[in-house]
Amino acid sequence: MLLLNVKINPISIMVVLVVSGLLIFYIWSGRRHQSHTHSDDSNMSAEKVSIMQLLSVSIDAAHRGGREVIAVRESSNIKEKSKGKTKEGANNPITEGDVRSHRAMVGAIKKAFPDLVVISEEHENLPDDLQRVPVPDRFIEEVTTKFVDDVSVPISDIVVWIDPLDATQEYTENLLHYVTTMVCVAVKGEPVLGVIHQPFEKYTAWGWVDHGHSDKLSIQQSTADGIKIIASRAHQGTVNETAIKAFGPTTQVIPAGGAGYKTLQVIQGNADAYLHTTLIKKWDICAGAALLKSVGGTMTTRAGATIDFSAAGSSKNDGGLLATLHDHDLFLTKLTAAAAAA
Repeated sequence: MLLLNVKINPISIMVVLVVSGLLIFYIWSGRRHQSHTHSDDSNMSAEKVSIMQLLSVSIDAAHRGGREVIAVRESSNIKEKSKGKTKEGANNPITEGDVRSHRAMVGAIKKAFPDLVVISEEHENLPDDLQRVPVPDRFIEEVTTKFVDDVSVPISDIVVWIDPLDATQEYTENLLHYVTTMVCVAVKGEPVLGVIHQPFEKYTAWGWVDHGHSDKLSIQQSTADGIKIIASRAHQGTVNETAIKAFGPTTQVIPAGGAGYKTLQVIQGNADAYLHTTLIKKWDICAGAALLKSVGGTMTTRAGATIDFSAAGSSKNDGGLLATLHDHDLFLTKLTAAAAAA
């Protein structure tokens, strides 16, 4: 047997032990961090939102925006600026009322549900510190006393659309009955909650699809002779020609400001349909779509296509608009026939 005389260097042993220890610690830390990250992702995807609470917060947010809109209009300077021209050449204004309402409304929703996706017409920055934002009311009495059963929805399925000041042009002209602040909650692209608040009229209408609507919402069918179509006063497009061709020469076209106001007029029986033939943004129409659907009405593109309110799509609705409380298919048929005959 051959015996080797080997001397072991203590320093070498120490180096090997230190390196081995660091390697083990690195591997263990990596696995621990990976496990922790996956757990956080799972918690994020599993987070659910109470729709009843979100409805209350949405109503609170619309009221907060309304108070800002009123305060600015009553000030000596609404700080009107132009965002440019629309395709029809109309002025597209923005005021301090739009900005302050945006901050108040988005701030309220983000205070209650920080991880919700919120899309607003305006893009002004919010305060970095949401601690200063008053806590919104999650349990408004008119909601909690109306509904017994709640629904919880994964937060990843929800998009909130906000119009902080609908009918800004009319706001600058002091035609204040047209002005609304609006919140819409879409789930997987479908409008589920709609809040339309008229701050200068002190009136709020809200609806939860397949569950109910505010008791103050007056639902009527138009009883006037002939067809009454409500349409934009600033973005008319071809509404007059289209309506008369589709529904006959006695059709009355009513010009009005604000998509929210026009939707309310259909629900309240002051118009048979709301027709729009040009591009319109989804924050203008989402709340109205949800509110209409909650009372049995329908809103589609002018050709009858469903409007997708998910975050992944465009904020533009290029297909025009038809909103009705009754006989939606009949209106679509007449519009389609008129378009084919053109």
